[in-house]
Amino acid sequence: MKLSLKTIGSQVIVLTGATSGVGLVTARKAAAAGARLVLVARSEESLHKLAEELREKGAEVITVSADVGRQEDVARVAHAAIERFGGFDTWVNNAGVTIFGRHADVPLEDQRRLFDTNYWGTVHGSLAAAAHLREHGGAIINIGSEASDGPLPLQSAYAASQHAIKGFTDSLRLELDQEMAPISVTLIKPAGLETPLASHAKNFLDVEPRLPPPLYDPALAADAILFAAENPRRDLFVGGAAKAFSAAAYHAPHAFDLFMRRFMGRAQQTRHPAGPLEDNTLYGGGNGLQERTGNRVALQSCPYTSSARHPVLATALVVGASAAVAAMMQARRGHHD
Repeated sequence: MKLSLKTIGSQVIVLTGATSGVGLVTARKAAAAGARLVLVARSEESLHKLAEELREKGAEVITVSADVGRQEDVARVAHAAIERFGGFDTWVNNAGVTIFGRHADVPLEDQRRLFDTNYWGTVHGSLAAAAHLREHGGAIINIGSEASDGPLPLQSAYAASQHAIKGFTDSLRLELDQEMAPISVTLIKPAGLETPLASHAKNFLDVEPRLPPPLYDPALAADAILFAAENPRRDLFVGGAAKAFSAAAYHAPHAFDLFMRRFMGRAQQTRHPAGPLEDNTLYGGGNGLQERTGNRVALQSCPYTSSARHPVLATALVVGASAAVAAMMQARRGHHD
């Protein structure tokens, strides 16, 4: 079958992690564009509030309270979408959590719980989506991170889950291509976003954590999701910093490790004493609808992100960036010689 994606206004979209951060921004943007929505999160209260808000504006919405780490919950989501709308066109695996702390300080049960949400949630959603979309066509969009391509101290479990998401997504795409299934599989890799991710994290540091700068507005990630729902893309970076992170980790790993070792630890820590350890959403959903924290300045636009939607221009930028990195490495070797 030929791969053809519908316009957003003609789609039914399943969206996990729909009540916070990128998911919340995406839900509101998709509803405004006319999409019918299947909203998924752990908090039934937050889902109810969001659904009422969107219905008042004319959107057609159903909600499913579910833990994406449980395969049976995700199966209920797919069933609800098919029962209510006859199916779906795009499935967005967006639910995600993080943990701050040195690897030896984070209990294994917490690391496993993070993987249940981040990795297994993506796997459960992707498999449920693929089972339906093989016959009907559509898009699977998995939300990764710049940490899919490099290490991240103080968030080792999170970085590991993002590497796992990338490996699974890329392999799933290949297998669906082998089947000639009419499914677009996109991995979106944002840089740090000005969302509640850090404030929702479980924190084993002595101080309150933060995401390192630069931060981007979550609307940029939402726009990338909706673009990928209409336009097949292998992957999309959100924020030039994410592309730079990935390129540096690949082309200059030793210099990258040195930079991360010197600066990235401090960049993820505030000067404020840590709050209660139990104040997190690792095991349960939050009850508020919060897109952004409002505590930090975020970049509202990014030329690289805009250009990445156009393959020829993006390729030219990548080639230029790669040449610049190669020249920097050559100069560095010459200096040491």
